[in-house]
Amino acid sequence: MDALDVARWQFGVTTVYHFLFVPLTIGLSVLVAILQTLWHRTGSERYLKLTKFYGKLFLINFAMGVVTGIVQEFQFGMNWSDYSRFVGDIFGAPLAIEALVAFFLESTFIGLWIFGWDRLPQRLHLAAIWAAAIGTNLSAYFILAANSFMQNPVGYRINPDTGRAELTDFVAVLTNKVALITFPHTLAGAFLVAGSLIVAVGLWHVIRGSGADTDAYRFATKFGSWVVLVAAALVLFTGDIQGKIMTQVQPMKMAAAEGLYTTESPASFSVLTVGSLDGSREIFAIKIPHLLSYLGTGDPNGTVHGINDLQAQYASQYGAGSYTPIIPVTYWSFRFMIAFGMAAAAIALLVLWTHRKGRTPTSRWLLRAGLVMPALPLLANSFGWIFTEMGRQPWIVFGEMLTRNGVSRSVSLTEVLTSFTAFTLIYATLAVIEFKLLLRYAKAGVPDVTPQPAEDDTDDAERPLAFAY
Repeated sequence: MDALDVARWQFGVTTVYHFLFVPLTIGLSVLVAILQTLWHRTGSERYLKLTKFYGKLFLINFAMGVVTGIVQEFQFGMNWSDYSRFVGDIFGAPLAIEALVAFFLESTFIGLWIFGWDRLPQRLHLAAIWAAAIGTNLSAYFILAANSFMQNPVGYRINPDTGRAELTDFVAVLTNKVALITFPHTLAGAFLVAGSLIVAVGLWHVIRGSGADTDAYRFATKFGSWVVLVAAALVLFTGDIQGKIMTQVQPMKMAAAEGLYTTESPASFSVLTVGSLDGSREIFAIKIPHLLSYLGTGDPNGTVHGINDLQAQYASQYGAGSYTPIIPVTYWSFRFMIAFGMAAAAIALLVLWTHRKGRTPTSRWLLRAGLVMPALPLLANSFGWIFTEMGRQPWIVFGEMLTRNGVSRSVSLTEVLTSFTAFTLIYATLAVIEFKLLLRYAKAGVPDVTPQPAEDDTDDAERPLAFAY
């Protein structure tokens, strides 16, 4: 083990941990805005209760996402300074816009939304949560544009004097075809997570019985279930397009996802493949004929290049060395991503079935499935990103820079281990705090929104601040 190995582990752990909070923040921001819009349009008290209830869970998660995201970006300068030096002119541009525009937009309007209850006009207060939601989604786009450059470099040139990548077309970076499909795919995954949380919390209160608020929880449970089902359909649709683009720009990643060692035309989709321990060859496989060709090229008889042929091509093009990712990791992470996402959709469908014709579910097995439900799309998102990043290896910028060349040369193994250990302990503590806070407020249920009589004899300067949360 050397500093490179630990730096990779640290960035991987930090990224996966941070992304546990990101999809919930993205999805809940929009869903809370929709709930508040329903209250604004109908005046129904149940929508107001649900807005404040799930809004509180959104704010807890948003705060945790900000903390972990800031730490993650520090690593570009700490452990990956050679990468930052090489591609900073390009990678830094969308990240700077994300911080200066999108993040400030969402954080400013979230502040107005938090403290604006009963202080801002209703329409202006509603606009605040929508502005925050728009900022959150814009933030995701700029970050994904930066990541997509690593998958498919565009809009740049290599300066022969400095050896650095320089930005030549910022529009090309923002309209990278990988970013254009990764963004809706990521958003669909985020709504899958947010909808699952709404279902889990609502179902828990419905089955346990919540008196006068049961109607609100029933609506939340069905609302969340429909969100999950629509999001699952969008995940499949955008994932299909993403697979075709991936086959164009990173054929090795597609081959690694399927454990396809030799070029095939037509190519079969592997339902299950058992390979050798070193991941160099296939031993046993269950396949669906023509499906991989269609997923990769749109043609049932299309050609999909195999790992061995691509390895030989890259060795000839880029020089001697292995250009093959870790096949078991890419193969199984791709399948876990699909399986966990579809499992969440199946539970959502079951929840809707148990609510048909005004029925109230009582099954404890359904309750257990509902409580597990938010973890399923979170795992799907995590495995999706593990596949995306591990499938790109050994490149940190595909075709331009190997991962081993991007690590900081001045950072020792001891220093990286120290920061990795510290981050892990801090993140473990934050995870406990996040889980306890979400559990505490989820159990507390919807708040009382009965208007309180104003104290007209108290001067505003002397009246204590009353927060909605």
